[in-house]
Amino acid sequence: MPRRLTQLFLGLALYGFSDGLLVRSELGLSPWDVFHQGLARVTGLRIGWWLIIVGIAVLLLWIPLRQRPGVGTICNALLIGLFLNATLDLVSVPDPMWARVAFLVVGVPLNALATAAYIGAALGPGPRDGLMTGIAARGHSIRVVRTCIEVIVLGFGFLLGGTVGAGTAIYAFTIGPLVHPLLPLMTVVPRLPEGGAELRAE
Repeated sequence: MPRRLTQLFLGLALYGFSDGLLVRSELGLSPWDVFHQGLARVTGLRIGWWLIIVGIAVLLLWIPLRQRPGVGTICNALLIGLFLNATLDLVSVPDPMWARVAFLVVGVPLNALATAAYIGAALGPGPRDGLMTGIAARGHSIRVVRTCIEVIVLGFGFLLGGTVGAGTAIYAFTIGPLVHPLLPLMTVVPRLPEGGAELRAE
């Protein structure tokens, strides 16, 4: 459990940091962050706070889906936004375009590593991931459900003024292939007690 909790918190911190790099690149965000940023620009409330507010609201949608949050789910909803705001306090938008591109190029793989870390800790999915899997469990294709949800939040985010750009497309097309090989490496496999192999065989 200490290993899993450490990996969870490091993953969430890295996710918030990588999100901050993508925001500061100003080259486009993930669909959900386009939505969060759009809400931030309309209301004046910081994007990290909107990440938390939307995460809690999405958790309420778990109730009719009969999804059960884990400790990782709650930490995901509350901590990523705080780490994102902290990163934005420390990192400003760089002037040269090459530096903004570097933020994007570094931010997306770090985001994938962070995703694999917090999912691999096996302490509960993030609120948005749980919404997707909860709906898919009702007999729908998970790919179709994810696409529909992300298109909807991306559309609303764009209308609210969120940044849609090359980074949005790069994120959409690369995050899955990047997370896929990292997840098995980051997944914590619980140890069987002594004699567990024999018990399982029985």
